[in-house]
Amino acid sequence: MVSGDPLVGRDAVSGKEKWARPGVTIPGAKLITGGGTLYVASAEYDGDVVSLDPATGKETWRSRLGKGYEQPCPVAADDRHVYVLAGILEEDLSSPTNVIAAIDATSGKIAWREQRDKGAEEFGITAAVVGGRLAYTDFRKNVTVRDTTTGRQLWMKKIGRSNYYRFALHENLLIVPDGQRLRAFALAAGTECWSLANEKFTWFNDPQVVDGVLYASDSAYGMWAVNPGTGKQIWHNKDLVGSAAEAWQFAKVGGALYGATEHDKNGGVHAFDAATGKLRWTYNDNTGENQKWYVIATGKRLAAMHAKRLYALPAV
Repeated sequence: MVSGDPLVGRDAVSGKEKWARPGVTIPGAKLITGGGTLYVASAEYDGDVVSLDPATGKETWRSRLGKGYEQPCPVAADDRHVYVLAGILEEDLSSPTNVIAAIDATSGKIAWREQRDKGAEEFGITAAVVGGRLAYTDFRKNVTVRDTTTGRQLWMKKIGRSNYYRFALHENLLIVPDGQRLRAFALAAGTECWSLANEKFTWFNDPQVVDGVLYASDSAYGMWAVNPGTGKQIWHNKDLVGSAAEAWQFAKVGGALYGATEHDKNGGVHAFDAATGKLRWTYNDNTGENQKWYVIATGKRLAAMHAKRLYALPAV
C-alpha cells in the first residue's frame, strides 16, 4: 500500500494496481496497521479516523472522538484498538493540551481517552504496541508507556536526544537511541536494563530489530549489529565512509540485510552481509530527489520507494 491520493494497493510481484481509493486520506498520511486492518486519518479534515480492509481498500467504519477535538492522528494499532492523538480545542480554537485515546477495532467506539500533560506535543510522535503496552516517544525527548486496556500511564523517562523515526521493541524491552548510547528499558517498570556506548561525539541513529538482531547505523557511517536482549555487540563495521550513507530503516532476506537511507550521493538501498556488516552493493535511481528512501521485504523481492517512484528489486 502506498500513501497518496488516491490511496493505492499494489501486487508485490507484478506491481499492478489491485485497488485505489481517491479522497480517503491526505497524501503522505501515516498508514497504521494492526490486527489485519488499515487505519488512516480522513481526507476531509473532519476528525474522522477511517478503518479499511487492506486487501480490498473497502471502508469498514469511521469514528471520531467528538467535536471538541482537533484532527485526530492514528499513531499505532493492535488486534483490539487503534490509538490516536488529538488536540483539545479551546474557545479561541487553540489546543494547548491533547489526549491519547483508544478506539475499538471492531465497533469504532471509544474505549478510553487520557489527557496528556500540559505542553506535551501532538507532533513528532513515534509509537508501537507490544504485550499490552503502548509505547511512544516525542520531540520533547520523552519515552512514555501506557496500559492498552485502561490507558493508564505506567512510566515516563526523559532521554537526551529526540527519537525521530523509530525505537525498537524486543520481548519485554524498549530500546531507544540516546545520543552516544543505545538504552534498553523494561516495558513493565521503566528500569534501564542495558546501555551500549558509541565513540565520543558519535551518535546512534534509530535502531530496528530484525530476525532477533538489533541493527543501527551511526553518525560516523558505522553499522552495528547488537544482541537486543543483552546489549552485547555482535559486529561493528567502520569501513563505510565514502561508500555508504547512514541507513535509517532495515529489511532482511536470508543472509542479506538491506538499509534505506536519507538522500545522499552514496545512498539509496544498501545491501549488507548480515553476518559481518560488509557492504555488498548499493542501488540508487540517480534522480537527485532530495527525499529519504524506504525498503521492505516481500518474498524474494524488495519494494523500495523514493520520492514518487516505487521499485521492485531482487533480494540477492
